[in-house]
Amino acid sequence: MAKWDNMLSMLWMLRSGRKLTAAQIADSLEISVRTVYRYIDALCASGVPVVAESGHDGGVRILESFEETPLFFNPVELKALVDAYKFAQGAGYPYTEELETALKKVESGLHGEQCRDLLRQAGGLDVIAPARPPSVVPLLRELEQAAQDGRTVRIAYRKANAEQSGEREIDPYGLAYDRNEWYAVAYCRRSEAVRTFRVDRIERVEATEERFAKPDRFSASAYFRDQSERGRDPDGPLTVIRIEGEPETLNAVCGHWHMRHYLTERTDREARFLLDVPTMNKYLPLYLMMFGTAVRVREPLDLRRRIRELAVGIAGNHQDDAD
Repeated sequence: MAKWDNMLSMLWMLRSGRKLTAAQIADSLEISVRTVYRYIDALCASGVPVVAESGHDGGVRILESFEETPLFFNPVELKALVDAYKFAQGAGYPYTEELETALKKVESGLHGEQCRDLLRQAGGLDVIAPARPPSVVPLLRELEQAAQDGRTVRIAYRKANAEQSGEREIDPYGLAYDRNEWYAVAYCRRSEAVRTFRVDRIERVEATEERFAKPDRFSASAYFRDQSERGRDPDGPLTVIRIEGEPETLNAVCGHWHMRHYLTERTDREARFLLDVPTMNKYLPLYLMMFGTAVRVREPLDLRRRIRELAVGIAGNHQDDAD
């Protein structure tokens, strides 16, 4: 067991109110008596009033005035907490300020050695946040609160490439963070169906008096997976798709909302997918054409042929009349 885990276990043993001998503690934790006394010194340095009394009725105990349990983290756990905060901040997590406050409370409960570990390890990772409008954070808070309260909201939403926004009433079921973007998964009363709304395209949120009940066990991530499966032919034969390309281009292909669910293997220069043939024929030729010469299909040959035919057709459509 790690040092800090042993110290915390020893503290819990002493918090029971019993007076224990160093030998009893050592036997319980399977450590030496000498190590027990080192842990006692460390606990005292952390502000825990541990008393070691000698003599026939002696033992180790904690003063009754002690109420707070100090926090014991190993160096990797401390690093993970700080790095998690950085990722949350980079993602635009709506409660970053509260998370920072909680982290400061954790830091205030650390003793000297842990603080030094934290300073030493916390500077090795940075998260570069994508540019987002400042309105996203308050919108996320409002949408999440509406989801918790079961309250219908009216939003002004601007679709991609639309010049103006349109109003609609939605029942927000939950939020999802996907591909560096925040989405609200909600029942749209105008469409009478569940839809996803990119939060950065929402210009305004207004609470209404209407209430709704969220479906039992609803999961935003499960909804995203279901959407990707909806266009797939479950009875179609499966085929292996091998695509070559530059790492950044393959990142885009593998990160596609539909393709990422069928990725089976990935290297710097190649990605492999397992997909049913009908879905492949319906969506992939035109989608892969978007990347031009940045990608090359290695297999199956049928997909290569379909892309080639599509390219020839496009080229023919743009020939000069004199050709």
